[in-house]
Amino acid sequence: MSYAPELVIKDLHVGIEGKEILKGLSLEVGKGEIHALMGPNGSGKSTLANTLMGHPKYEVTSGEILFKGESVLEMETDARARAGLFMAFQYPVAIPGVTVANFLRTALNARLAPPETNGGGAMPHKRGIAPKEFRAMLKERMGLLKMDESFAGRYLNDGFSGGEKKRAEILQMAILKPEIAIMDETDSGLDIDALRVVSDGVNALAGPAMGVLVITHYNRILNYIKPDKVHVMVDGRIQVSGGADLALKLESQGYDWVRDGQEVELS
Repeated sequence: MSYAPELVIKDLHVGIEGKEILKGLSLEVGKGEIHALMGPNGSGKSTLANTLMGHPKYEVTSGEILFKGESVLEMETDARARAGLFMAFQYPVAIPGVTVANFLRTALNARLAPPETNGGGAMPHKRGIAPKEFRAMLKERMGLLKMDESFAGRYLNDGFSGGEKKRAEILQMAILKPEIAIMDETDSGLDIDALRVVSDGVNALAGPAMGVLVITHYNRILNYIKPDKVHVMVDGRIQVSGGADLALKLESQGYDWVRDGQEVELS
């Protein structure tokens, strides 16, 4: 089934400290779709993810990012998140002293608060989701990800294994219910069991209400998360797009054959 694109990136040029990294990238992701963005190291994949979420280090020199028909280029990161964009980090940071449950409830309340009550990082005026309702939601979502309930009482990412950190990222996605989720090399550092659990969670969450952009260097995660489209990024541009079979070709032949290829239009 095809859905209208929620996220539209048009001829995006992005630099950092005067060096251009994205050189005219265009991409569309709709609800109900899973897109995989692949490419060699240094091609600009993580630059795109950080730019989409408004990281101040990255300067958009030209082009456009539209989310639900509106430009996000002047929006702060928290406003983009409240609007329905989400990013799962490659290297999640630890927050000692803040439990997973408290972090998630605070994040959900900020996500649900009207913009006028939460602009500039201010706390919402309303109390937000009731504790009992949140506990029930958290228990249900943790069950989905096969996480022990004691996980909620631990300090966020403090002493977590690589797999636990990535599960915590997917749990955030399950609680916040974004409209477009960007996964920046979430498979990095995961063993097979953790990869399968994280992938099962993504598959359960993806659907008509959410689109997913999986950014990855390897085909491994795509054995568990089947993409509708695969895009190959080289030197700051998407050079080739195709179906799930494209990832298999990259796995067997690498990226050299793409470097001399020509950019193709997205269907």
